[in-house]
Amino acid sequence: MVRLILTDMDGTLLDSQSRLPEGFDAMMAELKKRGVMFGAASGRQYYSLIESFAKYKDEFLFVAENGTNVRYRGEQVFSCPMDRAVALEILNKVYAADPGIFCVYCGLEDAYVLRDQYTGPNIDEMAKYYTHAQVINRFEDVTDTCIKVALYDVTAHSKDRIEPLVKGYRGPQQVTLSSDYWLDIMNKDINKGVAVQAVEKKFHLRPDEVAVFGDYLNDLEMMSVAKYSFAMANAHPAIKKAANYETASNDEAGVLKGIEWLMKEGLC
Repeated sequence: MVRLILTDMDGTLLDSQSRLPEGFDAMMAELKKRGVMFGAASGRQYYSLIESFAKYKDEFLFVAENGTNVRYRGEQVFSCPMDRAVALEILNKVYAADPGIFCVYCGLEDAYVLRDQYTGPNIDEMAKYYTHAQVINRFEDVTDTCIKVALYDVTAHSKDRIEPLVKGYRGPQQVTLSSDYWLDIMNKDINKGVAVQAVEKKFHLRPDEVAVFGDYLNDLEMMSVAKYSFAMANAHPAIKKAANYETASNDEAGVLKGIEWLMKEGLC
């Protein structure tokens, strides 16, 4: 029986207008009645997630920052810090090579951005994923533990524009395209899949007691650590190949439809 359901946010649970699907609250009430834990597994900041789910902040599990920061009821369940020196090297290298790429130092307690980059479209985009942020003059001034480096291309060509600048870090670090706009770099040993395995261990769950939903490449490893792995109809081909099941698109409430299927099959 499924005891935990985790879903990605953008392109998965949220529709194209970043809205929760109709019927979400009713489904959450039903899951609670059935004793099933629900959570978000996202590249978003922890504080962004709890703001999105304010009424559920003491109920949901939050797998934030692509698995580097996992919290439940405000308590740290799992984290995976990144080497600070490497993070600073990457941030400064990318900024020097192309100041048009928005650079974010993601810490356990906050996010940090350079003052001269905190303008216009960058502010608007950041507000979607990082509701807590500090504006700084130099990344070297940050003392917070680094868990991720996030890089944003306003032109939606993260693979072509950002990836060539950081390809040398792939291997020693985890380099992941989160969308056409964002690229994330983390400790080489972390991804959403590793975080989900840590959650399974923490809550004494087997893979056949977990369901996950995703759409993009940063969800790839998550597909292999849960028996009930669902790719959205709008998912990247690699996610569809890796998932055990497919559901409707994010604009068709695919996550809720997947959960409804689990219930109908007596699995939830």
